Amino acid sequence: MTLPTGWQSAPPGYKHVVSVSLGSSKRNAREEIKVLGQSFILERLGTDGDSKKMVELFAQLDGKVDAFGLGGADLAVVSGGKRYIFNNVRKLVAGIRHTPLLDGSGLKNTLEREAIMQLDPLLHWKTQKVLMVSAVDRFGMAEALSDAGADVVYGDVIFGLGMNYPLRSIGALRRIAGLVLPVVTKLPQDWFYPTGEKQESSVPGKGTRYYQWADVLAGDTHYVKRYAPQDLRGKTVLTQTITEPDRDWMEQHGVARLITTTPRIGSRNFATNVMEAMFVALSGKKQALSEQEYLDLIRRVNFRPQVNELSS
Repeated sequence: MTLPTGWQSAPPGYKHVVSVSLGSSKRNAREEIKVLGQSFILERLGTDGDSKKMVELFAQLDGKVDAFGLGGADLAVVSGGKRYIFNNVRKLVAGIRHTPLLDGSGLKNTLEREAIMQLDPLLHWKTQKVLMVSAVDRFGMAEALSDAGADVVYGDVIFGLGMNYPLRSIGALRRIAGLVLPVVTKLPQDWFYPTGEKQESSVPGKGTRYYQWADVLAGDTHYVKRYAPQDLRGKTVLTQTITEPDRDWMEQHGVARLITTTPRIGSRNFATNVMEAMFVALSGKKQALSEQEYLDLIRRVNFRPQVNELSS
């Protein structure tokens, strides 16, 4: 796969972060931002579900940019202190030799925990009913919601395995994760996570009653949209990656409030993998940072959830 027509490396003095994603190329973006005095180019390149194109892009850019993000897939998920690696995703990134690669999992476990605490004065979690359509990929948020006292349904079995079995405690989520993650991480990730054109399609009717029950829909944007009914009036959506078409979708479905865990940069809110890669490039290190290092940078940059009031 050749780089997009007109693609340019970052100007002198800039650090360049590129997220290569299995998602739709319609969501591509390139924005400039200055963080703690350092100028950045943040870029997202989608491959429309084509894993071969992803491998080719990584090979073309390896050593030419400051950090990679891995989009549209998780390299690993963490549950119960164990790290489960997706075998097919590991193969996609095995050829990277020079540029550090981040999939967002480290930042999810810190940034999103912090966001839940920061939002308590606004949302009063103990009064909220929350649906996490998928929680195993965002264990930090899942645990933080439980710790904050929210009434949570974790929908991993309902939406991921197609069984009407809501998980209503963090303990139940941990037990299920311990059973299924050793198995599902051996399968192609696109069996249960939408990539390419699947990101533009929906599967209404699956778990609709849990959407109706919830006050807050939390987690990955694609998951939330994929299984959502048409009527989301009065709902709050708590997510991360948001483009202008996503905002339009939220308004069309009657979402009352959209909250993103990071601020808007240019035309969009970038995915966690992009922001994690940005923090690693900012640090000058060549590998993922510790939880404390991420937290220190989050607080220095003053990243806070962004609240958007939409429909009434």
